[in-house]
Amino acid sequence: MDKKLLNASKIALADCMGLKKEETLLIISDEVKKEIGSSLFDIGKKLCKEAVYVEIKSREINGQEPPPPIAEMMKQFDVVICPTAKSLTHTNARREAVKLGVRVGTMPGISKQTMIRCLSADYDKIVKMTNLLNQILKDASEIRVTSKLGTDITMPMRGRKVIPSTGVLKNKGESGNLPSGEVYLAPWEGQSNGKVVIDGSMAGIGLLKKPITIEVVNGYAEKISGGSEAKKLVKMLDKAGRDARAVAEFGIGTNYKAKIIGQILEDEKVLGTIHIAFGNNVSMGGNITVSSHLDGLVKKPTVFVDGTAIMEQGKLLID
Repeated sequence: MDKKLLNASKIALADCMGLKKEETLLIISDEVKKEIGSSLFDIGKKLCKEAVYVEIKSREINGQEPPPPIAEMMKQFDVVICPTAKSLTHTNARREAVKLGVRVGTMPGISKQTMIRCLSADYDKIVKMTNLLNQILKDASEIRVTSKLGTDITMPMRGRKVIPSTGVLKNKGESGNLPSGEVYLAPWEGQSNGKVVIDGSMAGIGLLKKPITIEVVNGYAEKISGGSEAKKLVKMLDKAGRDARAVAEFGIGTNYKAKIIGQILEDEKVLGTIHIAFGNNVSMGGNITVSSHLDGLVKKPTVFVDGTAIMEQGKLLID
């Protein structure tokens, strides 16, 4: 097996998840990400008391629940790690496991290149930047994002929990993406207004050939325009129901090693970008429970927090 992949798997389990000798590990993968799942299993069984590898049929959309027996299995282990094609992050299965103290690392759409590149980052540097942004956002009332392509959206957030996702998950009940590097939150439902021009990538679609313009009215994506990719997004949202169009998340990337490659797991962590997601936001303190969560990436944004710019055309104005 690829030595670089095995080394990245060791970093993920030992350094990021803090897997201990006396602990148990469950790896959930699918037919698409089998190679990565197998690599994590090869390393994991050497690091802990017991390691189990299970493979499920790839889910149809991000946020779709795993099979019920797998959801029950997740509750029985100390650490669960999920290299899958579609995201298990915004699922009841993950939330219920975390309530019982399980540490869960989700890796939706993970590629070998992403594992090898992003897990080699200096996580002290990522933690510092992530925590700094968390301090700026945690007492804020409103976020406004603009861009040269026409993004101009305002998202009220006063009192909403801000989540610093550093990619280091060593404490009981912690969960997040691996690799990571972002700060995110759920804006208040029904209150975001404006326009978002997604010009980087879109979950479920990948790198965009043509920007997707989303007009948001009272918290919902009411009009979506662009090329064939915009039409594809509409189909995905409509399949999940009305609440799939709800503004669910605002996030800022903090991983300096991440690149825009068309996989939202890595794309949304890219330093100098922001992402806005639509759909489920229960995992981040919201109350939208639809079985869909789709992130869209905006490149080179300008971000205002309570009227003060903290990022200008992709360059952070803080240190």
